[in-house]
Amino acid sequence: MGKGKKGGKRMTKKQLSEQLQGFFSSQPGKTLSFKEIFRTLRLDTHPLKMLAIDIMEEMVWDDFITKVTDSSYTLNTKGQLQEGTFLRKSNGKNSFLPEDGGSPIFVSERNSMWALNGDRVKVSFMARREKHIKEAQVIEILERKKDQFVGRLRVDKSLAYLVTPENTFVHDIIIPKSKLKGGQSDDKAIVKITQWPDAEHKNLIGEVIDVLGQTGDNDVEMNTILAQYGLPYKYPKVVEDAANSITGEITKQDEAEREDFRDVFTCTIDPKDAKDFDDALSIKLLDKGLWQVGVHIADVSHYVTEGSIIDKEAVKRATSIYLVDRTIPMLPERLCNFICSLRPDEDKLTYSVIFNIDEEANIKSWRVVHTIIRSNRRYAYEEVQQLLEDNGVVDGTGEPAPVAPVGGYKGENADQLIMLDRIAKMFRAKRFKNGAVKFDREELHFDIDETGKPTRCYFKRSKDANKLVEEFMLLANRTVAESIGKVKNGAKAKTLPYRIHDNPDPQKLETLRQFIVKFGYRVKTEGTKGATARSLNKLMDDCDGKPEQKMIQSVALRAMMKAKYSVHNIGHFGLAFDYYTHFTSPIRRYPDTMVHRLLTRYAEGGRSANEKHYEELCEHCSDMEIISQNAERDSIKYKMVEFMSDKLGEVFDAHISGITSYGVYAEIDENHCEGMIPMRDLDDDYYDFDERNFCLRGRRHHHTYQLGDPIKIKVAKANLERKQLDFGLSE
Repeated sequence: MGKGKKGGKRMTKKQLSEQLQGFFSSQPGKTLSFKEIFRTLRLDTHPLKMLAIDIMEEMVWDDFITKVTDSSYTLNTKGQLQEGTFLRKSNGKNSFLPEDGGSPIFVSERNSMWALNGDRVKVSFMARREKHIKEAQVIEILERKKDQFVGRLRVDKSLAYLVTPENTFVHDIIIPKSKLKGGQSDDKAIVKITQWPDAEHKNLIGEVIDVLGQTGDNDVEMNTILAQYGLPYKYPKVVEDAANSITGEITKQDEAEREDFRDVFTCTIDPKDAKDFDDALSIKLLDKGLWQVGVHIADVSHYVTEGSIIDKEAVKRATSIYLVDRTIPMLPERLCNFICSLRPDEDKLTYSVIFNIDEEANIKSWRVVHTIIRSNRRYAYEEVQQLLEDNGVVDGTGEPAPVAPVGGYKGENADQLIMLDRIAKMFRAKRFKNGAVKFDREELHFDIDETGKPTRCYFKRSKDANKLVEEFMLLANRTVAESIGKVKNGAKAKTLPYRIHDNPDPQKLETLRQFIVKFGYRVKTEGTKGATARSLNKLMDDCDGKPEQKMIQSVALRAMMKAKYSVHNIGHFGLAFDYYTHFTSPIRRYPDTMVHRLLTRYAEGGRSANEKHYEELCEHCSDMEIISQNAERDSIKYKMVEFMSDKLGEVFDAHISGITSYGVYAEIDENHCEGMIPMRDLDDDYYDFDERNFCLRGRRHHHTYQLGDPIKIKVAKANLERKQLDFGLSE
């Protein structure tokens, strides 16, 4: 097709352009790599290859083709009009994200048609100016993402305004005084937009829906965070009334239909301040070297029937939300803290996975059954951890307690708890051997006084007692998923919501590989899932305790995809499970309730559930999980700023936790609070942002700010309204 034979006639730019245009036009929808293009067009000399790359870059500029990666392109078949999502930025650098997930395209404020963040819009691409980036113009707002906003009221003599913390509006929202609903200056309020901007009126006009209270009050600020994300901050009375009408009585029929575990040692192990106990563990010696372990889960679906008023509210919420100082439950308090909660010394209905396990952690048999239990004891994690350590367990080694001394182990129920820990550790070791990824994350916690003010800020690490419970929950979730998903060749599995986790992003994994080379580490970016995971684990072990550990862990985490719910199973990369679901927390996660119902339906011989309906529910639950995590993160940021607000001017040792084009993020070593040093404060040089190597590099003096570097900071500002800490460099 082409003439680029080595030593042959040279091809002109015009001739090569025509060949490239023809080639791309003949392959719509296909991504073409350099290698494929050069081979097909027989471009086998270096000058021809370089000329082809230059021409393709011009074709990208002219929107004839689209760049997929640094070395591959595809024919642009989208046209000048596209639909997608509008992303608004407070700095005016708005963008349009195409529906198919292509690259964001810049939209200037004057071309935004006052679209708001998340709105679904139709855009027209503007004529490309030489040496300018690609731009789009909003021509229609197809769907508003939301019409209610949260902020602080400012009430003047004649008018009132809502000032939003994001500052993403060109103008504040105007509120007629008759629509204030009693709100006063500095009150936090929820406002509904009643009039959107148009060609004549550029202002947003709204009315107050709810006054949350005075700015600065702890309850008001926490409810404001929830309202900003459209999350509920109070329970509808009609739903609470429905829950209060449930007696929770266990009937003779309930007992007859269930396996009875009330005589088997059973306990719950949870955080010390927990009230909703949705899982319990039982253990019993069946025969020499053979143990029966039961994972018992609150039978929420017995009380919450599909389509009921309680169920509809649970679907809407999809998850419980955990702010720093409170829990906003998915289910009404009567259900989550009383009827369904596996409280000690009370008969409870449960859905259980019962395992017969030998002392090498080999599963000899298992069954999924409805049960009735009576918990003997409610343990806090700290109590079980202390019992394990009192009997010779050294935290973090992964080794179980030594053989019982003469006279037995120390502590109440020690034999049972130590055997559970021993089996859990064997399961954990097998999981990592099979390719599970080893990221031991630390969680930021606060000690809070009676007014909600944080008095201490610290990281909490998962210990042996936490891992004991986690391992049996993972086992139950995997077993339940396999019971439905694993079918004979040729058979179609029945519908089930899975918890799926895709393979790492290949480009981000390659970035990690290139980044760690300078520290002398290596990681596999190609090969099987297991090989990649084992390579990542080796990297985590190799850098453990080294100065660069946090930095490498941070970059590695960025390569990981986000886990989500779907009826289309692709397995779970992080856990190295081919089948995985969520079954063990129906009090606080709606997908678990869905799984319970489907398991019951299939056990009774029911047909496969509607795949499309359950996929929509999975997508909703995944979305709500992200929203609730963002709210939780905001509550942490608020408490962090509040904790540091009386430490202005103080100097702390810190390390660089993030690098951006607009500044350096630093985390204080002593209390783990994070703030930003704005770029304007780095005034000793002009700094370039090296995204690939996660650093800022000075042009004149070549000073570098690198992710993970130690740094001394001074607390400069604490803005509670924006939940922002500003640091300065200490002299």
